[in-house]
Amino acid sequence: FLVGQHMLQYAITGKPAAPMPDRISAWAVYDVFTVRDDGQIFLAAVSDAQWKTFCTAFGFDDLLADPGLATNNQRVMARATMMPLLRERLAGFTVAQLSQRFEQLGLPYAPIRKPEELYDDEHLRRTGGLADIVLPDGTRAGQTAGTTLLPITMHGERLGVRVQPPRAGEHSDALLAQLGYSADEIASLRAAHAVA
Repeated sequence: FLVGQHMLQYAITGKPAAPMPDRISAWAVYDVFTVRDDGQIFLAAVSDAQWKTFCTAFGFDDLLADPGLATNNQRVMARATMMPLLRERLAGFTVAQLSQRFEQLGLPYAPIRKPEELYDDEHLRRTGGLADIVLPDGTRAGQTAGTTLLPITMHGERLGVRVQPPRAGEHSDALLAQLGYSADEIASLRAAHAVA
């Protein structure tokens, strides 16, 4: 849902959105890793219990035994040395392998996808999270483009496309009338090219 506008931007323009900037995290392992298949995956181990689960499952006994990495705060302070180690050790896995392992462990993860890749996303397709709309104008007028639906359901049903997007200015007169503008005022606005 939060990348729907980027997906639609790609569908209309063919240009992918730029990635978001890196952020300072309050958690030591809450980051994106580039792995063997040149894919990227977000992985997290934010609590001490998750850190233990993570280290144990991947055989990182040396990190688990390090007293300087015992708490999240210590791990945050040690990110400069710890993260390159984790990146090196996890680089041998594929996105699919890490996804499966983190799913089994109940640890937070998310394969990193570009907005244009989400049209093939299994979760969005399985949950009915995508729908086609007809583009009303522009260079692709009359063609369909995929868009995301709101990630909510009402009475067990996902909210679908109720009406197609309007052409620019298609409802201007009705909206201005609802706002209290008279027919003469609307005509004046049109004559001044103040509304579409």
